[in-house]
Amino acid sequence: SVSVLIFNTTSHCFVLVKQFRPAVYMCEWERIKTQPPQSAEKTEEGAAEATAASESQEGQPAPEEGSSSQFPPATAGITYELCAGLVDKPNLSLEEIARQEVLEECGYDVPASKLKRITSYRSGVGVTGSKQTMFYAEVSDDNCVSAGGGEPREGELIEVVKVPLHEAMTFAYDERIPKTMGVIFSFIWFHNNMSPKYKISTNV
Repeated sequence: SVSVLIFNTTSHCFVLVKQFRPAVYMCEWERIKTQPPQSAEKTEEGAAEATAASESQEGQPAPEEGSSSQFPPATAGITYELCAGLVDKPNLSLEEIARQEVLEECGYDVPASKLKRITSYRSGVGVTGSKQTMFYAEVSDDNCVSAGGGEPREGELIEVVKVPLHEAMTFAYDERIPKTMGVIFSFIWFHNNMSPKYKISTNV
């Protein structure tokens, strides 16, 4: 697979994607399911706080056994990630596949020649053991040709999210924000290699 750290030079922000991941949701559901009934309410509050998308349930009666309200909210399965995609087109280079993903998911049209290879590594070592190659792409508002959002016919439901440069490291280390290791690593890489170019603190 490929992933792309996208930096918008016009607004000085990183462009990420936010999407629902069934495996993350099921993990949260399993965690809640093992909690004692009297703490279920607090567990739901914790999940809501982690995704910053649900209201507190304090003061509400505990859900009855077997009721649908015992399931965590859908937001418990949402994660922040780098733009990424599978390497499933053998006739295209990694850069060309990464370019297509940036266009489909985030709406920026960037030449493949402008993609900078950061590194490659093993991802999902406990499940697939696949190899992922990470790229860096600088874009501007002039490169934005669509709203992005992925390909619905492929089951993608993606929201484009922007993280200001000066908030990047706070975002990376905030454990309440569900994110992939790729986001954390790429933000650190940018801080060490690119931030001097822009002379802007990444708030480490």
